[in-house]
Amino acid sequence: MKILLCSTPATGHLNPILAIARMLADEGHEVMVLSGSAFRDRIEATGARFAALPGIADFDGRNLVAVVPELAQTPPGPDWLRVAMERIFIERIPDQHRGLQDALRAFPAAVVIGDDMFFGVLPLLLGPRSKRPAIVLCGTSILHCSRPDKAPIFLGLPPAQTLEQRDAYARIARAHEAAVDWPVARRLAGVLEEVGVPAPSWTLFDAVVQLADTYLQLTVPSFEYPFPLPPAVTFVGAPPIVPGQAPLPAWANDLDGARKVVLVTQGTVANHDFGLLVGPTLAALAGEPDILTVVTAGGRARDAIPGPIPANARLADYLPFEWILPRIDAMVTNGGYGSVNQALSFGVPLVAAGLTEDKADVNARIAWSGAGIDLGTNNPTPEALRRAVRTVLDEPGHRREARRLAAEFTAYDARAGILRVLARHAEPGQVRSAA
Repeated sequence: MKILLCSTPATGHLNPILAIARMLADEGHEVMVLSGSAFRDRIEATGARFAALPGIADFDGRNLVAVVPELAQTPPGPDWLRVAMERIFIERIPDQHRGLQDALRAFPAAVVIGDDMFFGVLPLLLGPRSKRPAIVLCGTSILHCSRPDKAPIFLGLPPAQTLEQRDAYARIARAHEAAVDWPVARRLAGVLEEVGVPAPSWTLFDAVVQLADTYLQLTVPSFEYPFPLPPAVTFVGAPPIVPGQAPLPAWANDLDGARKVVLVTQGTVANHDFGLLVGPTLAALAGEPDILTVVTAGGRARDAIPGPIPANARLADYLPFEWILPRIDAMVTNGGYGSVNQALSFGVPLVAAGLTEDKADVNARIAWSGAGIDLGTNNPTPEALRRAVRTVLDEPGHRREARRLAAEFTAYDARAGILRVLARHAEPGQVRSAA
């Protein structure tokens, strides 16, 4: 069967799409991935064909500040979110949609699989169902649909427990609508008018969850808030890690079990300033003789990490997650959704500090689930980091909850779940049943 995958050209969006592409190619399907030219080699390494997005949709999301320079001058908050939504995502819908139409003409796929913020699928979802293939979207971030307690998404607000909290969330929601939702909706309506379709009645984030034929949430239910789910949502657990994405580091044998290992990562997007998390964590743990601190720079040069580098630290540009995750005792993260779920699938407790993109909401879920500590800031102090790391290492509660989540991840077979969804949307005989 022909399956077209499409992804926003940013690592956190693309990684799960590549894992699915590789899985489908291994199953014998014809697979094409539509994304940015900067990722062509990684895409073709999965066994999929590559198609480049046209125009301004073809950007390199590994450096969003270079794509949208004003983000560097905008502090985390409503203005940052509005600028990011308008400039990174909405403005690129026409070219994404054009690329999707061109790809479908050249490669008439029975199913389109996209990441949850590839909004170039919206014109198809808003049009007649009979004139498009099945569209399956993947939740590469928190489940971003409206909540019964009215809390806006991306602000890191846990479920309301009292009437007072609900009232407070309603006030926050009104301010958020004025600052973010309404400007974004106006910009979206103008862009969709350019491609000849009306704006959806839902917000942008609600629309993709409500309109997709199936919406695959790439986590387990216990890492989402217990609200009623839209009918399209299906949990499938964490997609498999694509192996061999990076070589073993020269210091691999130092992870010999003699010391506890703490992995530190700022991901591949919010890593333009290692002084926010990596540097303070190195300083925090420098005086802990029983800890080995491992840093992955997410593709940036290691010399960008502020010094001095402690003797108990080991650095790498990239690390193979399939190798490092079973060997660590805790992870310090700014809250990248994919890496957080992968770590939890191995039962690793977390210390989180990050407020940009979706990170406040990811980190709020870490605290709510009990699997780690959310420091609630974008620039934690070394002392706060040291206390939090010692807590998740030395006290059993967070590790116990992380292992509970790991057991739930084990109960989900992402490969089998995805194949079942494809079988539901394909013509008879096109998809083999999952083994």
